[in-house]
Amino acid sequence: QVQLVESGGGLVQPGGSLRLSCVASGRIFSSTLMGWFRQAPGKEREFVAGIRWGVGNTYYADSVKGRFTISREGAKNTVNLQMNSLGPEDTAVYYCAANRNGYSTMSASYDYWGQGTQVTVSS
Repeated sequence: QVQLVESGGGLVQPGGSLRLSCVASGRIFSSTLMGWFRQAPGKEREFVAGIRWGVGNTYYADSVKGRFTISREGAKNTVNLQMNSLGPEDTAVYYCAANRNGYSTMSASYDYWGQGTQVTVSS
């Protein structure tokens, strides 16, 4: 069993930055894909970024490439999402998730989820 707890959300002005963190408790296998998803009001949950726990391969949605960076801190069982050049379109609840079977952009493939953290980009 894995539990995920996100932190770091908040209100930021357009063009600003935020850093989200996800602390995982329980066993994380090297093949696990740790992902970030987001869901805006009235929209489906969408994949944002992912990192393979063991080798560190990273994956990004086209909409965030060049602006967001995902990283992991193995000793702390933590996955971070550095978000730069934020715009109103990035406003959403952001969720951390774990997929025991590796890379996927489909939310249904993920086994564990955090409670979510709100990110609001507004002037």
